[in-house]
Order: sequence, then structure tokens, then C-alpha cells
Amino acid sequence: MAGVTAQLTTVGLDEAIRRLSRLEGFEMAELTDAAGAILKSSTRDRFDTKTAPDGTDWVPWSDAYDDTREDRHSLLVEEDDLRDSIASYSTGVEVHVGSNLIYAAHHHFGGDEIGSGIPARPYLGISDQDESDLADLVTGTLEGLLA
Repeated sequence: MAGVTAQLTTVGLDEAIRRLSRLEGFEMAELTDAAGAILKSSTRDRFDTKTAPDGTDWVPWSDAYDDTREDRHSLLVEEDDLRDSIASYSTGVEVHVGSNLIYAAHHHFGGDEIGSGIPARPYLGISDQDESDLADLVTGTLEGLLA
């Protein structure tokens, strides 16, 4: 995937995953695939809520730009191309979530390379809810293996 790359470490999950890896029946690839699905879903949801992973609202359109939009358009959503391009893939030990669209990073980070003055509207990253959901995933996996 082109565009945005981030390495994230969630406190407590690394130790829990090390412990899980010692249990018979544990498959790291299954855990990373499930984590990818959680993050892909929450990332796509940000296009509906118009909020960054840290909970801040995206910068709204300028009034002049808003006048050029139709009712079916909303911030970063015209034909759903960017939202629909969000994908996750797992290497079995890592999860990657992002977009392969050439303009994905431009919308995430903002910029003025072409005189557009597009503000940053972060959609990639881990929210507090994502962190909680990932912790629940690891805990649920552990409970399932111990049952």
C-alpha cells in the first residue's frame, strides 16, 4: 500500500501476545487478521463520523468549496472511492491498514503541493475505542484457548 505507514505499540498487548503464543492452538495469523478487520472497519467508519482517531473533528470544507458540492457529497466522500479503498492485510505477525490511492496520504496529512491548500483530515490510526477493541480481541482469544 502506498501512502501512510505507522508503527504502533499498544501497551500491554505485546506481553499478552507473547503469552498467547505459548498456548497450543494459538495462530498469530488469525489474531492479526482479526485485528486488521477491526481497524479497517473503524477507519471506514471515520468517513461517516468525520473524526480523526484522536476524536477531533475534521476541518470542514470552506464555504466556497461547499457551494460546489451536491447533496450526495460529504467531506472526503463523493463516490466512496477513498473510503472503499481502505484495506487491511496481515503478514501473520503485522497488520497493515491503508489505501493504495495516490491521493490518500494527501487527504490524511493535508498539503499544498498543487496549490489546493487541503487541510489534514486524519482517518488512519488507532482510537481509544480501537485500543479497547484490540485488547478485547486478545483477551477473548486467550479465554477461548483456555476454555
